[in-house]
Amino acid sequence: MTRFTMTGMRYAPALLLAYAAMAQAPANSSAVLTVSGDLPMQLKLTLADLAAMPQQTVKVDGANGSNSYEGVSLFEILKKAGAPNGGSLRGASLASYVLAKASDGYQVAFTLGEIDPSFGNTLILVADHRDGAPLPGNQGSLRLIVPNDHEGARSVRMLETLEFVRLKK
Repeated sequence: MTRFTMTGMRYAPALLLAYAAMAQAPANSSAVLTVSGDLPMQLKLTLADLAAMPQQTVKVDGANGSNSYEGVSLFEILKKAGAPNGGSLRGASLASYVLAKASDGYQVAFTLGEIDPSFGNTLILVADHRDGAPLPGNQGSLRLIVPNDHEGARSVRMLETLEFVRLKK
């Protein structure tokens, strides 16, 4: 039986084919993004809900070339849930953050100040498409894209939950 070697490990052809199929399979179309925490509105957004919101596209350069990601800005989602923004983003509001959680337990945090266009103006995208097609299965249905980060560590794949945390009231 022929085996393929990748970085010093040996894999059976059937295993490689199964992984390749999983990586290319479209993500689950019944996915829901939960927006929770200390907000006026708790949200459960389907892919259709997100598609009805203002869409943006960002280009991200990586080791394997460039990809275009399409989706909704994190700011728009938080605004829909009633998070402080614009002129109300002062004082105690600046001691708030958003915890982005993935289905595999991975978590990253963003401050409101860096997300708001009138303040830090960092575009953070909740993407559901890459290069015009749904995200591949190994990315999950939703992925958080932070195009201005130098490392991809805050680009959360398999995104499920955005939890708003207010440190001061």
